[in-house]
Amino acid sequence: MAVCARLCGVGQSRRCRRRQRHGGQDQPVSDSDVDMDDEEDERIVGQKQAAGGCGGLDCQAAGSSGGPGDVCCEHASGCRPQGLLGRAITGPPNPQSLLDLPPELLVEIFSLLPGTALPTVALVCKQFKQILNTETIWRRRCAAEFGVNEDLRKMEVGGVSSRDFYVKLLHPYKGVLGLWQPDIGPYGGLLNVVVEGLFVVGWMYLPPHDPRVEDPMRRRPLFRITMSEDRKASVECMYGHKGPHKGDIQTVKKDEFSTKCNQTDHHRMPGGRQEEFRTWLEEEWGRTLEDIFHEHTQELILMKFIYTSQYDNCLTYRRIYLPPLLPTDLLRPGLFKGTYGSHGLEIVMLSFHGASARATKLTGDPNVPAGQLTLEVDLSRPVVLPDLERQRSIEELSRLVLGVHAEVQREGPAPAACPAGEGPLGVTGGNGAVGVASGGPPAGVPEGGAAGESSSEASGGAEASGASRGSRAPSPPESQPFILPLGVMARNEVYPRTCKKCFYGTGQIAGHGFTSPERTPGLFVLFDKDRFGFIWLELKSFSMYSRLTDRLGHAHAPDMECFEAMLRNMQSWTS
Repeated sequence: MAVCARLCGVGQSRRCRRRQRHGGQDQPVSDSDVDMDDEEDERIVGQKQAAGGCGGLDCQAAGSSGGPGDVCCEHASGCRPQGLLGRAITGPPNPQSLLDLPPELLVEIFSLLPGTALPTVALVCKQFKQILNTETIWRRRCAAEFGVNEDLRKMEVGGVSSRDFYVKLLHPYKGVLGLWQPDIGPYGGLLNVVVEGLFVVGWMYLPPHDPRVEDPMRRRPLFRITMSEDRKASVECMYGHKGPHKGDIQTVKKDEFSTKCNQTDHHRMPGGRQEEFRTWLEEEWGRTLEDIFHEHTQELILMKFIYTSQYDNCLTYRRIYLPPLLPTDLLRPGLFKGTYGSHGLEIVMLSFHGASARATKLTGDPNVPAGQLTLEVDLSRPVVLPDLERQRSIEELSRLVLGVHAEVQREGPAPAACPAGEGPLGVTGGNGAVGVASGGPPAGVPEGGAAGESSSEASGGAEASGASRGSRAPSPPESQPFILPLGVMARNEVYPRTCKKCFYGTGQIAGHGFTSPERTPGLFVLFDKDRFGFIWLELKSFSMYSRLTDRLGHAHAPDMECFEAMLRNMQSWTS
C-alpha cells in the first residue's frame, strides 16, 4: 500500500485521512481540516509510543496489518516498523540504501542537509525530487539557517511556498546579511541587514539624542526585500515618509553592495526643503534649530543635512565585522556610543591588539571622519588615581599625563603583544609603564569598562610614574572614587563616581576636512564592563562611552587577521 504522507509528497494526498474521518467521502477542504492535518504532519519525530511498541526498523510482526496511519501495536500482538512521525512504515526490514527507506524518514534526513545541497540531492532520482517538494524540509532550513521563527504555513496558504521563500529570497540575498558601513563621506553610519519575519530588512542604526549616551540606539528602515504576488523577490525603498516604494539592490563585488531608489519623489515633502530640514533635525537631534544657540553647532548640523540628503538613499555599503574576543582583552570588545562635543553622539568600535586598545569611528564628522582611529590606549601604562582633592586639579592632571607622554616619546611605542601567560597589566618594568591600574583583576581576565572621568586617573598615572621601573607597584583597590577635574568640559554631567582602572592613551584631533591630524595625550578611564571614558587633555574635554547592547547577527569576524584587514580598509576609505 502506498505511504500516505503529505510530508513526502509521494502517494496519496493528505485528504486520505480526511476521507477516513468522513466515512470515505471526499469532503471539501476546511480550515479545521488543514490545521488538523498540519498538526499530524508536524508531530514530534522519534517519540516513543505506548509500552510494548518498539518503533524500530527491524521489528515487523508477522501477519500484522493496518492502514498507513496506524501506530505500532502492542508487543503481545507483534508490531510494525514505526516511522519518525509515529506512522507505520512499509519499507523493507533491512534497508540496503536510502531508496529503501520510507519517505517520512527521508524527509527527516533531508531536513538536516544545508539548503545549498538539496538541488544536488534532487538529481539522484525522481523519488528524491518529489520528496524535496515537501514544505517541512524548507521550513526547517529557513529556521536553521536564517532564524525564521514565523509560522511559514500562513505564507503558504497565501500561495508562496517555503521553498520559494528560501530559494528566491533568503538564499539569493544571504550575502547582504550582517553589518555594513555606508559610504556617506565623513559621516559614515551603521547598517544591520537581518531576516525579520517574512522580510529581509536593512536597519540604519542611529545614536540616541545628544547627550543621552546611555539611552538605547534608534533604528530607521532603509529598505526591505519581500516576496511579491508573482512569487518573485522584490526590493522596496523605505526612505521618506510616504511608505514603501520601488527600489533596487546590486551586488557590486564581494563584501560590497549598492541600493537605489526608483521613486525619489516619495522622499519629498509638501513644504519643500525647509520642511524636510525641520523633520530631519527633529529626528536626528530631537530638537528644533531655535533650541540650538551655539552658532558653530548650527553650521555643523546644516552642513550634515545638505551633505547626507543629496544621496536619496542611493548608497554603497561595505561589510564590517565585530572584533573577535581574546582571552587577554581588558573587557569585551564591541560597539559603543560616545560624546563628541558639537558633533553630537558617534558610534565607535573598541578592539584589542596585544598591549593596546583602539577605538575606530563607525560614524564620524568633518574633522575626524568615519573609519579613522579616534582613541589608542597603552595597556602597558596603567595609572593610579590620587585622592579626590588632588583629582580636582587640572594642573595636576596635565603635569602627570604630559610627564607620561614625554616618557613614551623617549622610549618609543609599547610592544604589540604581552608575554605568554601575562596580561597587559603585568610587570611594569620594560614597557614604560607608570603604575598599575586603579583596581580590578588582571587584564587577562575579561572585565567590563566604562566611559567616565579620566582626569582623576591621569593624576594617578603621574604619581605612578615616580615608581621605580622594573618593580611591581602595589595592588590598588577593586574600585576607587573618581571625579572630573575643574575646567574639564563634559556633555553629560551624569557619570560614574568610581572607576576600576586608568591608562595612558592618545586621541586623534584634526582640522576641518581631516587636515593636520595629530594625536594628543589623554587619560582612559574604565568604569565597568559597559562604560569607559577619555579625558582629552589639550581640549580640556571629557568623552563618555556606553556599550551598544543590540544583538547583531552575522557580524563576527572569522579571525583576527580578517578583522585587522577590515580596519585598514576602513581607514583607506576616508583617508
